[in-house]
Amino acid sequence: MRFLGFVAVTGAAIVLGACGGGEKAPAADSAAAAPAAEAAPAASAPAAPGAMAPITGQTVTVKMVGDEKGYRFEPAEITIKAGDGIKFEMVSGGPHNVAFDPATVGAAKAALAANMPEQMGELSGKMMINAGESYTISFAGVPAGSYEFHCTPHLAMNMKGKVIVQ
Repeated sequence: MRFLGFVAVTGAAIVLGACGGGEKAPAADSAAAAPAAEAAPAASAPAAPGAMAPITGQTVTVKMVGDEKGYRFEPAEITIKAGDGIKFEMVSGGPHNVAFDPATVGAAKAALAANMPEQMGELSGKMMINAGESYTISFAGVPAGSYEFHCTPHLAMNMKGKVIVQ
């Protein structure tokens, strides 16, 4: 029995250690690094491979909500042009993030990876805990197509969305 108690305590410590701690993310909003929605149309040279491409069009805001109605992105489907950006804003029910499945994005994988700052994992944006936090992704250089995304902590609760790049 003494061994089982040790295993239970050790297992709990590992689980708690995986859920908390680590370095605290900078307080600066990642959207601050992105140009405003009124940015001039693109006439600049393409970004270097692996470098984040600047937003050259409009920036659309998508709210991340968790409440009595469920967990969701508002709107859940967005149509944008290549060069636009999406600002994901944490409203309630966090923590939230935005992630793309690397196996389903095809040729857009490299561009998305370069355009997603502060990734927690492959094509997985930073975790937002507090209302008002935001995370902006540039879709400059992303090929036209349909890309499904989700909130990792709330995927089982069907918090999913889709961006259509024209």
